[in-house]
Amino acid sequence: MPMSVVRFNLVDPAGTPESLGARYQAAVEMAKYADEHGVDTVQTEEHHGVANNWLPSPFTFAGAVLGATRRIVVTVSAIIGPLHDPLRLAEDIAVLDLVSGGRLLTVAGIGYRPEEYAQFDVEWKRRGKLQDELLETLLRAWTGEEFTFRGRRVRVTPRPFTQPHPMLLVGGSSQAAARRAARLGLPFFPSAHLPELEAYYKEKLVEYGTEGWTMMPARTTPLLHLSTDPDRTWAEHGEHFLHEARTYASWQSGDIKSAVKSAASSVEELRAEGVYRVLTPEECVAQGLDNYVLHPLSGGMPLEEGWRSLRLFAEQVLPAISTH
Repeated sequence: MPMSVVRFNLVDPAGTPESLGARYQAAVEMAKYADEHGVDTVQTEEHHGVANNWLPSPFTFAGAVLGATRRIVVTVSAIIGPLHDPLRLAEDIAVLDLVSGGRLLTVAGIGYRPEEYAQFDVEWKRRGKLQDELLETLLRAWTGEEFTFRGRRVRVTPRPFTQPHPMLLVGGSSQAAARRAARLGLPFFPSAHLPELEAYYKEKLVEYGTEGWTMMPARTTPLLHLSTDPDRTWAEHGEHFLHEARTYASWQSGDIKSAVKSAASSVEELRAEGVYRVLTPEECVAQGLDNYVLHPLSGGMPLEEGWRSLRLFAEQVLPAISTH
């Protein structure tokens, strides 16, 4: 059965404190609605200092969603690992894991924006070593036993609910990321459909004598929006999709591999490209996707339009794809 995802990054380029408050509260309500209608996971992410108000604090948002829901998994994909204090992150994830009964999944990447490192005074060139330290520290911390961290003895409590540890995947599109995941015996989450990198990861699992698995995006993983009239939606709201697509494109150099990558410079080009797709419920079901990723509040989408998309997805698409 296909995986169903509702994604939130809370982007709003025209946001005010009042409108952003309404957007965040609506997203939590949408997550609750998605939970009640059988969506598999809510996905969120992390970026800092972005003029369009991109969500910078995914675990705080995850806590609100987990508190409002009962069964849905919250996937944080991805955190920028080296920007986090390892001990504090171990505590935060353990608490969320306990509160939710194991419904938090964290993908740890290293990011691709040097300016985010500069904002937190973290050295860009040390990001690989810092990521190694973060992951190793999390795994030690979650045992509940004392261990040595930066030359001192520490202990992290409480132990998380999920054993041997909360769901933690290593994200990335490089061989270094694949090696890191294999060495630690952690699952690997490539940032795009990269079969050759998955094969390399499996080779390294054998070499290190560890076990793991891959959660890799499908070759085609479009961001979806549901509408009874796609032409009207593109005409009225296409600029929201384009804003987000152009923001991503401005961050991605030629060597960055991502499941969401657009070269469009106009709404018309974006629609033809197919990275963002506005579909009727019937058209959506006919896509035959492995993962249905709904992005109801894309690029500052008005809340009422986001709700229309989500309701169409939950009421008309989910029942149909659940039988496939």
